[in-house]
Amino acid sequence: MKVIFLKDVKGQGKKGEVKEVSEGYATNFLLPKGLVRPATEGNMKTLEHQTAAEQKRKQQEKEEAQALGKKLEEMTVQLKAKAGEGGRLFGAITSKQISEALQGLGIKIDKRKIELNDPIRTLGVTQVPVKLHPEVKATLKVQVTEE
Repeated sequence: MKVIFLKDVKGQGKKGEVKEVSEGYATNFLLPKGLVRPATEGNMKTLEHQTAAEQKRKQQEKEEAQALGKKLEEMTVQLKAKAGEGGRLFGAITSKQISEALQGLGIKIDKRKIELNDPIRTLGVTQVPVKLHPEVKATLKVQVTEE
């Protein structure tokens, strides 16, 4: 029996796949639990429309991330901190502070997307990578000035 998987089933198939399974397994286990749908012509067309809509949504997300990336590349975030001799900061600038500064400028980026390996501990301009999408990365300039 040909079926369309609605959810991932371990050892059988992933969501959206069309596979041949034994009739007893499908009618007694998969169908009652709502894990699959019979692969009729109408259901196949529905699956095609869903996959096309999903592709379109993913493409739009990627384009939005690229546009935001270009915007971030052009801007410089300015933060103030207390510093001692030689430009060393008392404390450090973290990804959370950078995220809050961006929110003040009207750009909402989660602190976990800012890939700051070590907190910024010196004055000056630092290039900070930001992961906006699995395929889109941007570099943000963070300028730390003395308070």
